[in-house]
Amino acid sequence: NKNAPIEWLVLKIDGSRALLISKYALDCRQYNTSCADVTWETCTLRKWLNGTFLDAAFSESERAMIPSVTVSADKNPSYSTSPGNSTTAQVFLLSITEVNNYFSSNSARQCQGTAYCYAQGAYTNSSNGNCWWWLRSSGYDSSSAAFVYDDGSIFEFGNSVNYDNYAVRPALWIDLGS
Repeated sequence: NKNAPIEWLVLKIDGSRALLISKYALDCRQYNTSCADVTWETCTLRKWLNGTFLDAAFSESERAMIPSVTVSADKNPSYSTSPGNSTTAQVFLLSITEVNNYFSSNSARQCQGTAYCYAQGAYTNSSNGNCWWWLRSSGYDSSSAAFVYDDGSIFEFGNSVNYDNYAVRPALWIDLGS
């Protein structure tokens, strides 16, 4: 059910703000709708997260608790692909650097999708039920994006941005004082 409540994991508390990521992958989407040279700044997934998803997943009062933040354009640690520019957004994906900082092991990065996510076509490992989920970092070139495998390992090389069987695990900050 795409309208079911979202379960969140708290990754960090910083003063009166908390960084959250969805416990489960929520949808299956392409990083970009065409195979083209893109960055997080220009991809269609960023636009969808901060438009359609934000409006559908949160009430007006909930959206008021989600501040716009600067999302860094972190370089891929293994490749010299341009990460583009930092962006301002309410909802985003974690970068390779962030996923390494906030998850201590492959097993901690493993993620299952919701029934809705799998119904939309997300890959699922038949033995453990886990999915692959996108990161915002570019892969080995500008037409690829990094992701997390079903075993929790990070594939920095990436895959084509228009692959349509990768899951989306949104992250956001919330203002705890509002």
